[in-house]
This record gives sequence, structure tokens and C-alpha cells, in this order.
Amino acid sequence: MASFFGTEFRRVENREHLGKPAIVAVAIRTYDTTVEDLWDALTTPERLARWFLPIEGDLRLGGRYQLKGNASGEIMRCDRLDAIDVTWEFGGGTSWVNLRLARDGRGARLTLEHIAHRDGIGEEHLEKFGPGAVGIGWDLALHGLERYLAEGTAFDREAAEAWTHSSEAKAFMRNSGEAWGAAHAASGEDPAEARAKAERTIAFYTGG
Repeated sequence: MASFFGTEFRRVENREHLGKPAIVAVAIRTYDTTVEDLWDALTTPERLARWFLPIEGDLRLGGRYQLKGNASGEIMRCDRLDAIDVTWEFGGGTSWVNLRLARDGRGARLTLEHIAHRDGIGEEHLEKFGPGAVGIGWDLALHGLERYLAEGTAFDREAAEAWTHSSEAKAFMRNSGEAWGAAHAASGEDPAEARAKAERTIAFYTGG
């Protein structure tokens, strides 16, 4: 299990997005690889399917994508080795996911932002679960990306999926959920409310 529970750094921000109040879950991770290799792992369908989900669609700027059994959306920005912005259309609602890549002294840094309007479709879900609802999922994905980049062709996706049902994975999800709850409280949310939302999210992910 990754010592950073998927991400090295988390924060929750309150900002305006497209003229409306939004809550933003920010996850940052540095990988022991090059920016070129990280970009390739994020944008090549064959590699993306190895650690995340199969993807199809018109995979270019302005095109639409579909992740198997998950979100779809439009590719709003695609700057090679630098930035990807997409809409994240899931469960009848739309949010936004932005990725930024950068070199640093240890390798390649990935910053992920998941932005949701506070008054959009899915507001009740957001109020019930808080930012950890997407945060735990992204922590799991970024952990899978770390393992894939480290193991390459030896990475076993089926074994990784089986791991998500293990007691180790449930501990990972709990630690991740608690960390997102702390980040939510640090953003200005009432600490008791942030903890309650985090506990509901953890229970959802772990089957508790």
C-alpha cells in the first residue's frame, strides 16, 4: 500500500467556476518517471486501460470520450506534456477534471483538480458525502498509476482489481477518506460536518 494513500498532498478549495460557486478537490502526486512517460500513460488508450479504465471516442481536442462503465465528456483542453481539461459527465450531472503535468527534482508531478458546482445536479450527493466522494476514487486511481509506472508490463490489472476488495484496500480507503475529511475541514467546513461526511463516504466505499 502506498504510504501516501494515492496522493502526496490534498486540499479542498472553494472557488468560482464558470460564474458559479464550486468546491474543488485537489490531489497532487509525484512519480518516478519522466513527464513524457507520464503524459503517455495518461493519454494512450492502451496504457490508460492498463491502470484505469478502457476508453473510446473521438480522443482529440473538442472530441468526446467514454470511460467503460463510468464517466463520459468532452475534451476541452489538450496541451501536450502540460495540461488536459475534460468535462466529467456522470449520473446525470456534469463536473470538470483538470490535469497538470510538470517536471520537478524527483520526476514528474501530476496535479488533478475535480471541480463541482455547489448548486448543480448531484448537489444532494455532494452535501451528503463531501469531496471525499471523488477523492477516494482518485486516490485509488493514482495509486494504480503509481504501481503501473513502477511495474510496467508486469502490472497485473486483474490482481489490482482483486486488491480493491481486500482488508488492505479498505484500510487504504479509510485513510484516504479521513485525509479528505481533514482537508475539507481545513477549507472552512465545520469539522464535525466534515468528519460525518467523510465517514459516510468511507462506509460507501468499504461497504460498512
